[in-house]
Amino acid sequence: MNSGNKVSVAITSRGGWLVGARSFAANPYDGHTLDAQRKQVKSMIGDRVSEAHVDMGYRGHDYDGPVTVHIDKRRRGRTSRRLWRWMKRRAAVEPSIGHLKNEHRLERNRLKGVAGNAVNAVLAAAAMNFHKLLGAFLRHLPPRVLSAFVRLQLLWNHPCLQRRCEAA
Repeated sequence: MNSGNKVSVAITSRGGWLVGARSFAANPYDGHTLDAQRKQVKSMIGDRVSEAHVDMGYRGHDYDGPVTVHIDKRRRGRTSRRLWRWMKRRAAVEPSIGHLKNEHRLERNRLKGVAGNAVNAVLAAAAMNFHKLLGAFLRHLPPRVLSAFVRLQLLWNHPCLQRRCEAA
């Protein structure tokens, strides 16, 4: 019987790039995934992370290290305005997780076993980053080049060309 799987993602504060995606077997408590996720981010981008903003599911985490962990809360209270803004910025992670699930096939894993779960998480994150990169590339193309790509696509889908391919 499968007891579940948890995927933890790390997203940059500016740009929303995924810098880490890990799969955890047996659906552990969120706070117990923090140290492993931080190690993966460190291996990907180095020691450039000084603060981590996490949701309330990480209360009681077992992480003890150089990165300052800020746990989101419902009310501002005595929290500084600067820190409160960063904590509210963390809410931008939720739509990214939704996009990973709906558009990049993280909702349902078709790969087998624990290794399949891990591969699926990494491939979904990579696909999302490639999608963002392709969008940025296309936005910076000159209009003439972009219209040439569109004309080429229209030509490729032309019925005469399709009949030749089917006859061959």
